[in-house]
Amino acid sequence: MGEALLKADKSPIHRNLTEKKLRFSAENVGRAFLREQDRWILWLPVGLACGIGGYFSLSTEPPLWTGPALLAVTVFLFLVNIGRILERPALFALVLGIGAVSTGFSVAQWRTAWIAAPVLSKSTGPVSVSGRLVRIEDLPKGQRITLEKLQISRLSQADTPDKVRIRLAQSQAGGLTPGDWVTVRASLSPPPAPSAPGVFDFQRQAFFQQLGGVGFAFGRPQVITPARQDGLQASAFWVAKVRLQVSTRVRDHLDGVRGAIAAALMTGEKKSIPDKTMTAIRDSGLAHLLAISGLHIGLVAGILFFGLRALLSLAPPLALRYPIKKWAAVAAIAGAFAYAQIAGATVPTQRAFLMVSIVLLAVLIDRRGLSVRLVAWAAVIILLLHPESLLGASFQLSFAAVTALIAAYEWVRERRLHSDRAPRTWRRRLLLYIGGVALTTVIAGLATAPYAVFHFNRFAVYGLAANLVAVPVTALWVMPWAVGAFILMPFGAEHLALAPMAWGIDIIVTVAETVSSWPGAVSLMPSMPTWGVVVLTAGGLWLCLWRYRWRLLGV
Repeated sequence: MGEALLKADKSPIHRNLTEKKLRFSAENVGRAFLREQDRWILWLPVGLACGIGGYFSLSTEPPLWTGPALLAVTVFLFLVNIGRILERPALFALVLGIGAVSTGFSVAQWRTAWIAAPVLSKSTGPVSVSGRLVRIEDLPKGQRITLEKLQISRLSQADTPDKVRIRLAQSQAGGLTPGDWVTVRASLSPPPAPSAPGVFDFQRQAFFQQLGGVGFAFGRPQVITPARQDGLQASAFWVAKVRLQVSTRVRDHLDGVRGAIAAALMTGEKKSIPDKTMTAIRDSGLAHLLAISGLHIGLVAGILFFGLRALLSLAPPLALRYPIKKWAAVAAIAGAFAYAQIAGATVPTQRAFLMVSIVLLAVLIDRRGLSVRLVAWAAVIILLLHPESLLGASFQLSFAAVTALIAAYEWVRERRLHSDRAPRTWRRRLLLYIGGVALTTVIAGLATAPYAVFHFNRFAVYGLAANLVAVPVTALWVMPWAVGAFILMPFGAEHLALAPMAWGIDIIVTVAETVSSWPGAVSLMPSMPTWGVVVLTAGGLWLCLWRYRWRLLGV
């Protein structure tokens, strides 16, 4: 019987049936691929990311011509076979994909060569360090300053880093302004290496920030030349000065944890939040509320857009004769840009501003802007400007969350178009809002969990419960008052908005401390290998970027 079955398996009929099934499956896949031509462009940042990741995975630095040579060969083959390639869409997509990978490799290689700067080879000090102050960060006990255009005693100019970061004790802090030329006695050392294989690599981050040394001060820094109040130099440090002034004025009116969190929400500076409070916020799954990203930029732009439009509509001559909706969109873009700059223009902030700007530009040209395509173009711009950001937790968490959310709500919207809509009573609206917050939290939590575990080895178990309370409080109470504080600040009346803002912050802190104290609130987990993150990312992208049923293969 066994021999008969083996012979049947090898029979021509069986082989023909098997080949037919394989051909049928291949035809289905090919048909599905061609059917989704409008989604091919969404894979452009994925190709760039593959090239960038390939470059950073190398153990040795390749020759500088490697990336451009790969790109040149791809372009040459495309031009030579342009007729044949354009006639075959799948081949055209393949060539574009190879070109994207080559471009990503080239961009990463040239960016690394472009920003390369000296790094301290060993610890040194105490030494005299003189330079221009470019950044001041408040800490729970003291400050941290960044200096550029350095002169360091006992170091030749060729060995002198472009920038160093020095920690000041509480008694040494204060009295400094961005743009000041200062001198300080300090002990310096090279940026520290990772504490274990696969964990956060501060050396790599410092390299791309052109930060060649870190250390601590002996005594108070002395101002050699105060910052200029006019001219190009003054304008170059204007944003840093505004950020420092906003933080100072907020903490003048709100003390302790309230002031630190309010300053973090308005300027992006989280270093002054006490460690105990920050740990509670992380363990409750609310750390994203302090990372200036889509929620904050979107709220600021939305408040300005709808608020200004409502205000202008109160004047009938303006509302009837002029495009006040477009005026409000322009004002919202300007406000979102100013907020992004004051908040430090981090990767999530850049992504959020790009997306919000494109949405508002769509309002200006009477088009619809929010889609996965918008996320793809934001990723392309950031990867071309800062390819090293691909390896950072902020890029991965930010784009994972927003891609999953937009893809999920696209699917929900398509289903709703074909279903009957019940009347929108206030109870139904309330339930829909609560359900939306819960669904958003679940989707974002699932999308970002692998990256959070990979980078931080922690998973907040009760994040859904905390976010159901904290997100509405942030969106409906805290951030509107933060925008009001910004508006009132030039008139010296920011306290009128900061006081009610602090009430909302108290609720968020209470929620964080309560949820983080629950048994098993945090699960500590080992990091998965890098190839595991790559596989999960590929599956998630396949699920989110395609539209039709074959997307389920990503699961």
